[in-house]
Amino acid sequence: MNEIEQLLAERRRGGVEIMTLGEAGTFARGRRFTKADMVKDGIPCIHYGEIYTEYGVSARTSVSYVREDLRDQLRYARPGDVIVAGVGETVEDVGKAVAWLGEGEVAIHDDSFLFRSELDPTYVSYYFQTRSFQAKKNQHVARAKVKRLSSSGISRITIPVPPLEIQRGIVRILDSMTELQAELQAELQAELQARTRQYGHYRDQVLCLGPSVPIGQVGDFVDFFNARAHEKFVDPAGTVALMTARFISRGEANRFVQPEDVQTPAYEGDVALVMSDLPKGKALAKTFYVDSDNAYAANQRVCLLRSRDARVLLPRFLHRMMDRNPQLLAYNNGMDQTHLKKNDILEVRIPIPPTEVQERVVTILDHLESVSVELASGIASELSARREQYEYYRERLLTFEEKAA
Repeated sequence: MNEIEQLLAERRRGGVEIMTLGEAGTFARGRRFTKADMVKDGIPCIHYGEIYTEYGVSARTSVSYVREDLRDQLRYARPGDVIVAGVGETVEDVGKAVAWLGEGEVAIHDDSFLFRSELDPTYVSYYFQTRSFQAKKNQHVARAKVKRLSSSGISRITIPVPPLEIQRGIVRILDSMTELQAELQAELQAELQARTRQYGHYRDQVLCLGPSVPIGQVGDFVDFFNARAHEKFVDPAGTVALMTARFISRGEANRFVQPEDVQTPAYEGDVALVMSDLPKGKALAKTFYVDSDNAYAANQRVCLLRSRDARVLLPRFLHRMMDRNPQLLAYNNGMDQTHLKKNDILEVRIPIPPTEVQERVVTILDHLESVSVELASGIASELSARREQYEYYRERLLTFEEKAA
């Protein structure tokens, strides 16, 4: 019998005590500090937003620090405490927990809580990921624009309390599974990055068309259309997909409008291009080829490029030439949000070979891209399967029968 089976057998023997978190331990809210108080070297701290962006189930070191002169004004989590996000943009973010296993204390933000108890802190943090905890937590989240969870609400949520050795055994197994999952993800991501670089290499080779190929400015061959805002027209029942930066960069259509509300229609052969993105963002200058009429609308911060004469410049070739074009990426300074201007785009210089050469280039690059997409899909499926396996065992290990009174 392996360790998982032993623990599953143990938890069936007579059940365990079920306690509210308020009975099992105590909660204390952090104290205020701002991002302006953060420094490169100072008092270790955890900002509430970092709990769901920077940390996993446990942590031994902080990623941020605050000024030394704030020392007496702050509240600190001790080693063995669990730090819980009390605020978030989504219900899922609220209640995310990280067990603090560092050698010393860490300051916590006032939009988070520390939970102190005799329970294994990592066991508690793992339990906060379970479907059972999430369902109970959701009953106590205030659903304003910013989602909030109070300490009084979370203290009423129950938690199974098996013997400490069983808690630690569960942590040991889940830690091992988490580590294996992380290693697999790193390996698969490395493979995907290698294939992506390979695609980029071949793309660059294909696009080296030789000195005899004429070079022209994009503005000499295309018409430019700056898209208008559609936010007030968004309708889940709409049939026209809204081409936002997210849609173009990820291929996920998650916002729609009705045909009569379209402000910037896109037609077959148009090339949509993202004009604005965060510093070092992956969406800037990303393009999308429109393959049908009446299916898409371009949203603000996206433009449409329309070839004036497909006998001179094939729309699909334009799409391939402009997609993350280095001349456009050069406007990203890595510090400020990038906003491409009309002339920045129209002044890009691209090769204009005969259309039969353009067709051959497009065919090769379409094939290379399909291979990359297929690989990415396979990696995503493999990671999803491993994640489901992990969640299955986590739910089984952290579900207990209550001990009879």
